[in-house]
Amino acid sequence: MKVLNLFSDGGARGNPGPAGAAAIVTDEHGKTLDQFCAFLGKATNNEAEYAGLLLGIERAMRVCGKDCPQYTLNVFMDSELLVKQMRGEYKIKDPELQSFAIKVQGLRKDFAKVTFSHIPRAKNSETDALVNEAIDMVLKHLHKGGQERLF
Repeated sequence: MKVLNLFSDGGARGNPGPAGAAAIVTDEHGKTLDQFCAFLGKATNNEAEYAGLLLGIERAMRVCGKDCPQYTLNVFMDSELLVKQMRGEYKIKDPELQSFAIKVQGLRKDFAKVTFSHIPRAKNSETDALVNEAIDMVLKHLHKGGQERLF
């Protein structure tokens, strides 16, 4: 069985506020295969965390391509809430978050197995830095008189 590791994160400045999401996909040896960050606009912390997870799974699917059913995807997040929701230990009450969760559940079927693990923020610092990079880039652009939406 082949293995991919996904480190995802999301965050908002204010709750809600300007938000970003990021993910890093590695092989089983820790070699980075793909990474990204995205500005989300105004979102809550939990919405940003889910966006990072959803976009990260999509990026992992690009890495494994048509061979995804031969892969185990190990997801690592510093959001204990999301990990417990994805494991089915906590119910998801917010309709917006339910929508994200349904999309995640649909995508995870493309892999042989998907695991969710909580890690301390310090072990997710690279992904956290990408989240902040996405937010900072847009806020700097707005501060210089740019338009609210870049895309």
